[in-house]
Amino acid sequence: MKKLLSITSFLIISFSRIVSQGTSGTDAKYEYRYLVDIPTAGILEKGLVGISMDVMPLGVVISKIEVGVFDNFSFGISYGGTNIIGQGKIEWYKLPGVNVRVRIIDETESVPAFTLGFDSQGKGFYDKQLNRYQIKSPGFFASISKNFEFFGYLSLHGTINYSLERGDNDKDLNLSAGFEKTIGKKISFVGEYDFAINDNTGKSLGSGSGYLNIGLRWSVTNGFTLGVILRDLLDNKKINSSKADRAILVEYLKPIF
Repeated sequence: MKKLLSITSFLIISFSRIVSQGTSGTDAKYEYRYLVDIPTAGILEKGLVGISMDVMPLGVVISKIEVGVFDNFSFGISYGGTNIIGQGKIEWYKLPGVNVRVRIIDETESVPAFTLGFDSQGKGFYDKQLNRYQIKSPGFFASISKNFEFFGYLSLHGTINYSLERGDNDKDLNLSAGFEKTIGKKISFVGEYDFAINDNTGKSLGSGSGYLNIGLRWSVTNGFTLGVILRDLLDNKKINSSKADRAILVEYLKPIF
């Protein structure tokens, strides 16, 4: 199983992540399901498959496969670990991640899109004593997204979530908000603020300032996108503290039926 996942992670490095959102210029076709870490109301269309990868500090690589199963319903699995790139023994995550989302309301001119979902994939290293990731998984979430024409397009997003990673005794609901602004037809600037209310007390790994993340995404070709991320600009994490963690995102999306 682990050998197969190792090969899968290696193959996914050949692809590229985060494809253009439906509002990201005339060349864009697909919706973002995440900005950096927070989920949006975006969803894969029926018949689309997405293969994606996150490359983060500490040699973290997280690969993901998602499928648009029905109209407004998608399903995916993910897996990864630390030291996959670099030196030292690879530390695989305890379990694969599962993500499911259902869009309840489609966006109209006056109404934002509304999506309910679940995502058990956290990011960074996995703390076995606290039974949690460095950046907690969203868990159960509800997201809204609304797009506006503003020198191209501006998309606003808000999410409330409840993570099942509660071994640190911080069991609060969490809030986050973010945006996407198109720059021409192929590039988008994204930003988000995760209040990290569920990671600031007890044995939490956060200091209480929340996670401020930004990034650029380039839609290279239809369905193939590259992204660069600066994560934790407020230096919220207590362990391996360093402002502006640098990361890479790649994704490839393709219709399969």
